[in-house]
Amino acid sequence: GVAAGYAAREFVARGVAAGSVLIVSRESVAPYERPALSKGFLSADPPARLPGFHTCVGGGGERQTPAWYAEHGIELALGETVTSLDASARRIALASGASVTASDALIVATGAGPVRLDKLPGAQLAGVHYLREHDEGLDLHNELKAIANAGDRTVVCLGGGYIGMEVAAAAAAVGCTHVTMVFPEDHVMPRLFTPELAARYEERYAEKGVQMLKGGRIAKAFHAAQGNSGSVGKVELGRLGEGDAPAESEQVPADLVVVGVGARPEVALLRGQVEMDDATGGVRVDAAMQTSAAGVYAVGDIASFELSLYGDGRRVRMEHVAHARASAAAAVRAAMGDAPSSYDYVPYFYSRVFDLSWQFFGDAPTDADTVLLGDMKPKLFAAWLHDGRVTGVFMESPSADDSASLRAVAIARPHATAAELNAAASPDAALALLAARCSSA
Repeated sequence: GVAAGYAAREFVARGVAAGSVLIVSRESVAPYERPALSKGFLSADPPARLPGFHTCVGGGGERQTPAWYAEHGIELALGETVTSLDASARRIALASGASVTASDALIVATGAGPVRLDKLPGAQLAGVHYLREHDEGLDLHNELKAIANAGDRTVVCLGGGYIGMEVAAAAAAVGCTHVTMVFPEDHVMPRLFTPELAARYEERYAEKGVQMLKGGRIAKAFHAAQGNSGSVGKVELGRLGEGDAPAESEQVPADLVVVGVGARPEVALLRGQVEMDDATGGVRVDAAMQTSAAGVYAVGDIASFELSLYGDGRRVRMEHVAHARASAAAAVRAAMGDAPSSYDYVPYFYSRVFDLSWQFFGDAPTDADTVLLGDMKPKLFAAWLHDGRVTGVFMESPSADDSASLRAVAIARPHATAAELNAAASPDAALALLAARCSSA
């Protein structure tokens, strides 16, 4: 995945000896920029394909094709599954029967896997998809194109987060005429967006013909298509009930279903061997990404680390490509004797759908006051204020300079009031006001 590719880049930059690094991956392709799978991989014309988005092109580096790894003496063991791990010995066992012992460092970058609905009736029907790996993306793209070409067919996306929003947008973009999103929350992106911010994006989805079924709706079962018992044809929905009241039920057409209802860190290999963080579900690491087992590092989605930016001791897991890249590099530095004293990560999230592209930096406390400015023509700005300071900032369609300013504001957390920001003439003016206060924050 992403972390493995960026670890390889850091090893090479630090002059690692040829033949001393081995990457083991369940996937059959060399590390790539995973966010592309729900974006250009599905909807671009022509669609993004390997080798175009091998790491580290997303981070401004070289395109690390299999030939790049060979040239730098890094061995790729692709299509291999790790069946067990001995942290104290830094040894892994593979499904092929082989075992490998790391003499100096073992970096675990197993990521997060999708929450699966395998226990629901009909979950094994053809046409029910998950999107995490390259081959899953290929299958999904091919089926989306087939549905678009067939005409009167329906795509259902379960979930109102990144996967649900990005796949629904991709389906509409490639020509699927009926696209429905289903999720239990009251609005999209509930972990970040305020209702007012979400409404702006929901309006754009409606303009593109995407229907949203929300407000407690969840999938209860998948039903086979009429005349084709092996493929999905409908999704049965229920509503999250209150108390002992019976839940309502409805059925919606579904010629293809994409399940995007969350992710869980893949920590099974390490559980019981290193210290875990029950609050986040991740593996507890220090600033160098080292676990409680000497020489064993956990990076990316599975790492529970102290977010030093806020100085309050909070531990977090970040399921984001920026953290995967940065944590992998930190682990490599530590493994080569240059352990960082702190992990200075700034929370960052982004998405691209239709002709929209937003970025968020910082923290969005649930009890914060929020300000929303702009008309999405093209910009929209939001800020989260807590105890008189700006903790998080958001912008639709930011320039490169805007992105740098957003990040600076998130780090400095300047003082501001909602009244000051609401008085700004535009999103650009609001951001400029905050950026000017960063040096004195």
